[in-house]
Amino acid sequence: MRILVTGGAGFIGSNFVHQTLATRPDTDVTVLDALTYAGSTASLAGVEDRIRFVEGDVADTDLVEKLVGEADAVVHFAAESHNDNSLADPSPFIRTNLIGTFALLEAARHHDVRYHHVSTDEVYGDLDLDDPKRFTEDTPYAPSSPYSASKAGSDHLVRAWVRSFGLRATLSNCSNNYGPRQHVEKFIPRQITNVIDGIRPKLYGDGLNVRDWIHVDDHNSAVWTILDKGRSGETYLIGADGEVNNRDVIRMILELMGQDPDAYDHVTDRAGHDRRYAIESGKLRTELGWTPAYESFRDGLVATIDWYRENESWWRPVKEATEAKYALTQRVVSP
Repeated sequence: MRILVTGGAGFIGSNFVHQTLATRPDTDVTVLDALTYAGSTASLAGVEDRIRFVEGDVADTDLVEKLVGEADAVVHFAAESHNDNSLADPSPFIRTNLIGTFALLEAARHHDVRYHHVSTDEVYGDLDLDDPKRFTEDTPYAPSSPYSASKAGSDHLVRAWVRSFGLRATLSNCSNNYGPRQHVEKFIPRQITNVIDGIRPKLYGDGLNVRDWIHVDDHNSAVWTILDKGRSGETYLIGADGEVNNRDVIRMILELMGQDPDAYDHVTDRAGHDRRYAIESGKLRTELGWTPAYESFRDGLVATIDWYRENESWWRPVKEATEAKYALTQRVVSP
């Protein structure tokens, strides 16, 4: 298969490329990535000679038309995805997540190319902490940030192209990912690298916000399952039953790294901070036979901590600038 991976130098996309080449060595992989701050060719180290890399923007219609026309399938990971950044400047989110998706859909339609769209559970808004429900494929959309609103819009575009033009497409909405090669601005790698550097981790608000965590390798194995077996036009939710609140995540990181579990600081909460996400992935498991490899969040977290300890050269160049940016906006408060 000739596959075009957008955002393939980013966190989830680069792990998808590594996993694909390890498990499906005959796959011909082209990566399209704009190499913004969140993407780096360093994330493709070790496989760079086995792929075709193209630096470019998914909103560049001429480039996208050419690359999609040379592929059998497109997996669209490329996205602006950081909530804090979307609150500071929503415009890149509109360009990449909406205009970029439109360009890819049009190219896939013109060339009759199989298309898979990677999205997020944040399009559904949030759940109350004491709500027994989880998100399902039928949950109404209720985005709460420019980021999640732009991803919700891109999901709707995909469904419209399936219905209006017969595009061969599937969608997946995944819970929060963690694992190797995730930018240190994100919650888990930020806390891990802070502890490595002797900096007290930072916790938004009361820390009771719940996320449904999944290791990136499990997410990507689910994407391949959907590519292989998924029904065109269908949406599949990807989750690993990993609900943990942010406070317990920080405490677990500190414990696993040999520190006092209470050695963290509270900072002012983020605007519009969703309280809880939870994924019901029964459709994916029952219909397509997928199961996660990591049986517990703790096991995946151990492997993730080991990776950041062993790959300091990957994250060190951007750590100082990331912490300097947060220092301008985050104020330590009493617990």
